[in-house]
Amino acid sequence: MGDTTPGLVCGHHHLYSALARGMPAPPHPPRDFLEVLELVWWRLDVALDLEMIRASALLGALEALECGTTGIVDHHESPAAIEGSLDVIADACREVGVRVICAYGVTDRHGTDGARRGLEENERFLRAGGRGMVGVHAAFTCSDSTLAEAAGLAEERQVGIHIHVAEGTVDVDAGRRLQELAGPSWLLAHGVHLDRPLPGTLAHNPRSNMNNHVGYANPSAWGGPVVLGSDGIGADMMDEFRLAYVRAREADIAIEPPACWAWLEAGWQLVPEAKQDRVRWSYDGADDPWRTAFTTGVRAEDVWVGGEQVLRSGRPTRVDPDEVRTKAKEQAARLFARL
Repeated sequence: MGDTTPGLVCGHHHLYSALARGMPAPPHPPRDFLEVLELVWWRLDVALDLEMIRASALLGALEALECGTTGIVDHHESPAAIEGSLDVIADACREVGVRVICAYGVTDRHGTDGARRGLEENERFLRAGGRGMVGVHAAFTCSDSTLAEAAGLAEERQVGIHIHVAEGTVDVDAGRRLQELAGPSWLLAHGVHLDRPLPGTLAHNPRSNMNNHVGYANPSAWGGPVVLGSDGIGADMMDEFRLAYVRAREADIAIEPPACWAWLEAGWQLVPEAKQDRVRWSYDGADDPWRTAFTTGVRAEDVWVGGEQVLRSGRPTRVDPDEVRTKAKEQAARLFARL
């Protein structure tokens, strides 16, 4: 039996993307990051309904658990199904046994009414006692007034803002627009093209950044805390750590595994309870960054969340994984038919 570690945390996820694998190809291959958004993700998110969101969240939470990830910081968008969406995600994660911090990504892409409804969903969820942050899609899809309203709501509810920042060059003006609003409790995803320091935690998403051809964020140069996220490409944070290390090594030969392991451990600052969760791995040495950085295929065997065993010998104890995957396949077919 392998080593035991605390539960891992995905510092930036999009659980709604779990159904996206195998989706129809876009009308033409994207030529830049903005077209990736326009032709892929913005077509998908507007097609979602609450039934699809539930199936996607269940699948995403299940896959996280199977990878030893017991905490997820989620960023959600479903412009045609805003009201109640955060409850659906929180309930699905609770059913699987995974901790989640929810946020709805406010945007003006669908007009001022869409932005208002997004703000209201964040406020409704937080006022009802939901564990969350105030979500903002990205500065370049929001007016200054929407950004200010979101910041005011976060201050009122005493939570942070979860926002994509300068992921691509299309959002290169984000630093200037956010510098008077951002604070230490903000979670800034990507930061690849950020032109100035901002307070807050950087959520580094190496796999997604490479996949979207947006560049390298160089988290080693970030002045504040750094956590690792997946940006919706699963929640295998051990694997994300390995990729973060080799990408950092490509940029700087002096980088060593413990520096990137610290980004993984920093996730406990976002979801402190995950540090008390326990994961038993398939590998002796899972808690050693020098060994884990070069060992693929390490899997979670047993997981305890809040003292309850929610994964036993690789299988969840609260849900039927075959049923979750069957329902996800059904809802993915519905989703793809709308694209």
